[in-house]
Amino acid sequence: MRFTFPLALTFLTIIPWPRQGLAGSGDLARSMFWFPWVGALLGLIYWGAWAGLGRIFPAPAAAALLLALTVISTRGLHLDGLADTVDGLGGGRDHEARLRIMKDSALGAFGAASLILALLVKYAFFLSLGAGGAGRIFFFFPVVSRWGMVLLAYLSPYARKEGGLGQAMTLGVTGPVVWGATLGAGAMALLAAGPAGVVLMAAAGGVVLLMKFYFAQKLGGITGDVLGAANEVLEILALSGGLVLALFGREVLVFPLFW
Repeated sequence: MRFTFPLALTFLTIIPWPRQGLAGSGDLARSMFWFPWVGALLGLIYWGAWAGLGRIFPAPAAAALLLALTVISTRGLHLDGLADTVDGLGGGRDHEARLRIMKDSALGAFGAASLILALLVKYAFFLSLGAGGAGRIFFFFPVVSRWGMVLLAYLSPYARKEGGLGQAMTLGVTGPVVWGATLGAGAMALLAAGPAGVVLMAAAGGVVLLMKFYFAQKLGGITGDVLGAANEVLEILALSGGLVLALFGREVLVFPLFW
């Protein structure tokens, strides 16, 4: 698995890594083992960025810059998937029509609205969590969302008959990859937020299960765009869970490394 970490890193982020030859579909599927760890790396970047930005700028400006960083650091990959998925779901009458719309590179009204709402909600959560002193949840939310992508890919069939990038993930991801990703994400959840982190992760797993059935009905399975959309939804849910914990006075992120 160690040789597939660079593939996961360069696929999910803009962080460069020297080329190690051409990667096959099996390599991409195996690289999903590392998705939660890439999420943890992003989380460390976000948490550190907030710690620095919050000292320089007022909270609203710091939250806006952090939001921009989350988009730039991932090339907007998952936001693109969200927009395409919502366009397809909103504009198509059956599986084939929805998948055809999702493949169209043009941005529709449904997709544009989903992008605006997702970014607005994230900004509000960043501002509320950061200003409320719970900014350390910024380490945790990318871990949960990337793990959710792995679980959804494992549970769901691929929707397109002609194949696509997401097919390698849905057909190639194996039980050991999922268990490895789950154990890694679970350990980070426990260390990051204690039992509450595990509860949030379990809740995310429940949402992934609902997504599996929903997209099976609407699309006949999932695509790469759906995985990106799932990441965005799970990020927002993880942030909302962190805010609930903060509002109820629970300590978010108790791992001594971060003190």
